[in-house]
Amino acid sequence: METPVASAQRNTVPTAVRLRLTEIFLSLQGEASRVGLPTVFVRLTGCPLRCGYCDTAYAFHGGELFALDDVLAQVRAFGVPRVTVTGGEPLAQKGCLDLLRSLCDGGFDVSLETSGALDVSGVDPRVSKILDLKTPGSGESARNLWSNLDHLLPHDEIKFVLCDRADYEWARAVIADRALPRRCPVLLSPAHGQVEPRTLAEWILEDRLPVRLQIQLHKLLWGETPGH
Repeated sequence: METPVASAQRNTVPTAVRLRLTEIFLSLQGEASRVGLPTVFVRLTGCPLRCGYCDTAYAFHGGELFALDDVLAQVRAFGVPRVTVTGGEPLAQKGCLDLLRSLCDGGFDVSLETSGALDVSGVDPRVSKILDLKTPGSGESARNLWSNLDHLLPHDEIKFVLCDRADYEWARAVIADRALPRRCPVLLSPAHGQVEPRTLAEWILEDRLPVRLQIQLHKLLWGETPGH
């Protein structure tokens, strides 16, 4: 028998919501604290940014429209408890907030990969926000919405993708000036093919930075193959 809470949650799902999707697939989480765990990825189409190192440009355009209920059904069919909503920039679609809330209501462990250029204040607090602060090397650092830092919770994470030593020094200053480790975990990631992971590891150790080095596991396993 359905409980009153479950019934109320079901009745609040906005059935008219439609989302433009590039793909839904099952893979191992390649980044952040959930690295290595089987995860369903829901990749929404579209992004207002054009980072120089972007590896998902195929999600900028196209995609296919799905009703929210159909997206939820596809996610449930994979039979795993973790879901990552990504893009592109998923928050560029109005229906993303409804999707995130509905996934949480469905009992999933939900994370959101966002550029940090769009307001995250409306994201369901049960979602783990992975906020990618853009470095100068990305070409999009002017798009960082710094007020987003005020909406971070301890289970969220901040990520910097570094293209060179100048990016590292910029990130190091931001980490210190804004006391980021007091807010949530901080991740430093080398831009694929631009900074050697070992080099970044040595910089972190030299400066005793309170951060985690992350390497994209999915690229080690599958290279640049889309859908992984």
